[in-house]
Amino acid sequence: MAIITGGASGIGAATVKLFLQHGAKVIIADVQEELGLSLCKTFSTNTPVHYLHCDVTSDSDIKNVVEFAITKYGKLDIMYNNAGISGDSNRSIVTSDEEQFKRVLEVNVYGAFLGSKHAARFMVPAKRGVILFTSSVASILGGETTHAYAVSKHAVVGLMKNLCVELGQHGIRVNCVCPGGVPTPMLNKALKMNKKETQEALCKVAVLKGTVLEAEDIAKAALYLCSDEAKSVSGVNLVLDGGYSTTNMSFTSVLNGLMDNHINNTNNNHA
Repeated sequence: MAIITGGASGIGAATVKLFLQHGAKVIIADVQEELGLSLCKTFSTNTPVHYLHCDVTSDSDIKNVVEFAITKYGKLDIMYNNAGISGDSNRSIVTSDEEQFKRVLEVNVYGAFLGSKHAARFMVPAKRGVILFTSSVASILGGETTHAYAVSKHAVVGLMKNLCVELGQHGIRVNCVCPGGVPTPMLNKALKMNKKETQEALCKVAVLKGTVLEAEDIAKAALYLCSDEAKSVSGVNLVLDGGYSTTNMSFTSVLNGLMDNHINNTNNNHA
């Protein structure tokens, strides 16, 4: 039995679909009611999937979703704290909007905290369970996103590590899945691009060529981390970015630009 916050779109929706295909009972917890209900309808009437309106920053909403799962199924195996927002695109600390900063931390960090807290209330007595978070390469890199988003994803990894230590004694595993750039609605909106344009931009900067990271790939990683195959995996921020975070491409980019300019100038001089 799995709860997936932010399960109505993007990575969350892909994970809902994959979990259901592997026989899990799923609750979609999201504020996007139309998308959530529509997603439920795409599956057969026999599929154990439910949509519940849930603002992850609301203690009562989170509590209601977890208690619904316990009442309906008698247990909670997986709590996937996936809901998140990017906030505005302003990267300047001087002109940053304070309320936007607070809102990103409220959804991405406080929401993850509440989900974990209420899940643990039932997992601890049961002596089993998995708590999973969606982090980001922003949790291991600097300068690639807004301050609010980077801070929030670093904080999520910190929360994961602390919970891994506390809850491990109760047989509960805690991990993060850490995506690189994925052409989800959230990233498309942040870049002001459609999915195809976002994919093309990500391919240009990719270290591992010939592959495009999709929401379904993150769902597969989530499935692994929540499965018995990962029974000894806890405290991990599993990075899926095709090696992007292993290097700083700035020098190469500038060098290539200088070389191109040199070649163009040489050709012009000989024309």
